[in-house]
Order: sequence, then structure tokens, then C-alpha cells
Amino acid sequence: MKNPLRIAISSQNFRTITGHAGKARRFLMFEVDTVTVRETSRLDLPIEMAMHGFDDSQIHPLDGTDILITSSSGDGFVHRMARRGVRVVATAETDPEIAIHAFLAGSLKSPAPHDHAAEEGHECGCHGHAH
Repeated sequence: MKNPLRIAISSQNFRTITGHAGKARRFLMFEVDTVTVRETSRLDLPIEMAMHGFDDSQIHPLDGTDILITSSSGDGFVHRMARRGVRVVATAETDPEIAIHAFLAGSLKSPAPHDHAAEEGHECGCHGHAH
């Protein structure tokens, strides 16, 4: 593992892992080394910095992050972040530190599929697929 590993967690409330990562503007930032997981900062971005409408030619505060953990994201977001060198991982886990430890152990639980037919006006870009 490269030291330190930089992990972002989408968290609109700065407590739990939340979804719709492409429209998310709040992220918990962690650094992980061989011994510790520590929160290093909290991003609270203006609306124009949400990846959903962000200009890919610009530098973004998530650049340099290795892993982004979220509860849901669309395929477009996953591909955009991959082009920036960030691997997106979706999970059903809601606790950020538990999710990081589970990810490092290879046991992070996948999210449950969500039903877009039940969500009027749903626009996460995931096209009804499980993440």
C-alpha cells in the first residue's frame, strides 16, 4: 500500500456515508498508513464544485485522492473520477471508519439496489442499476 492512502467519504452530514456522489459537496477526508486511519479534513464545496456539473479540465479538491467511498453513484461519475485517478467504491456501510477498515480488509459490503421507479424526479445518473 502506498503511504499514506488518501480516502474520501461522501457525507452530506459529516457523520455517515451518503450517496449521489456526483452531486455531493461534502466529503470526509482520511489518510491511512500501515497503522492508523485518521480524518485529515472536511470538504464543504460550493455547488459549482459538485462533480455533476464540474469542468473536467479544472483542478478539483478531490484530485490526489486514491479511493472515494459512497453509498451510490452513477456510471458517469465513476468514469469521470477514474480519469482523475480516483477509484469509486459503493457500499451499504454507513459508518466511515468501519467502511475504511472493511475496504482495507477486502470485506466492504455492497449497497442494496435501489428502485428508481419509486423515486419521482430521481436524477443520480445510475440508470436504475445497483451500485
